[in-house]
Amino acid sequence: LLLLGLMRDEDTSDPEPLDRSGVDDDRLRLVFTCCHPALGLDARVALTLRVVGGLEVPEVARALLTTESTMYQRLVRAKRKITAARIPYRVPAADELPDRVHGVLHVIHLVYTEGHVASSGDDLLRVDLCREAIRLARLVADLMPADAEALGLLAHLLLTDARRAARTDARGRPVALEDQDRGRWDRDAVVEGTAILEHALGLGPPGPFQVQAAIAALHAEAPHWDATDWPQIAALYGELARIAPSPVVTVNRAAALAMADGPHVGLALLAGLEADERIDRYQPFHATRAELLARSGDSDGAAAAYRRAIELTGNAAEREALTERSRRALGR
Repeated sequence: LLLLGLMRDEDTSDPEPLDRSGVDDDRLRLVFTCCHPALGLDARVALTLRVVGGLEVPEVARALLTTESTMYQRLVRAKRKITAARIPYRVPAADELPDRVHGVLHVIHLVYTEGHVASSGDDLLRVDLCREAIRLARLVADLMPADAEALGLLAHLLLTDARRAARTDARGRPVALEDQDRGRWDRDAVVEGTAILEHALGLGPPGPFQVQAAIAALHAEAPHWDATDWPQIAALYGELARIAPSPVVTVNRAAALAMADGPHVGLALLAGLEADERIDRYQPFHATRAELLARSGDSDGAAAAYRRAIELTGNAAEREALTERSRRALGR
């Protein structure tokens, strides 16, 4: 591995501390190494996606809403820091875990996100990344069974991944949530994820991953699209925006509000993001805005937003689906 080679290149002075965690899993050790607090948060996330997730630098840049040149610089600095600070290759001991685990949860979630909708290639999904993220989330939850957010992440991934079989058709093309055959959803994963979430919610005030898991649970319990509890989902996104604000959360909240209260409400929320220079590179912003503009009757605005979303889409299956969705929405 690139990172392990870099760590072993330098000196042979003091041996690194022994791994006292009892966890014999090289991938989890690698995640904790990439997420060491000596590294800045942006560097931790970028390095984990590159080294553990196997993403190419342009893919990492897209995932983190930044440019390729910035990402190359960030990765180089992170690797140098690992060598200079002699960051050990190990899972932290139990007394160190509370200060380390939440950065790890964040990057495991991003690895899953890349698998859920691959940023490039011909296929919508990267099942290998989805499975690996869930496996790592299980390991972290086993390490910290009383950590509500570790359990919340595992619940969120299970409840989201339960829909995987229904998310593509026989040709591998994406199937929108409203069109999915819910009989193909993995009910065992739904039951397990719901039980883990209920346990997590009993451990204390909910954090971001528990809130996301609750949103996924509301989708999972709806027998059909029209039965979805959009006001409750919109309220949960509002809570998520309060405790973990980000452009990604705002885009999802806008989509939920549009379903609950109409497209103009969602569009008003999206308008507040336009001053953020990162947002022009964020494909879901343009795709969501295009759909809401089409629903509000602004065909020209929707067409422009769809064009920008398609232009930003590196995944061939998703690009084809967006093109078809644009044709259906605009009749062009």
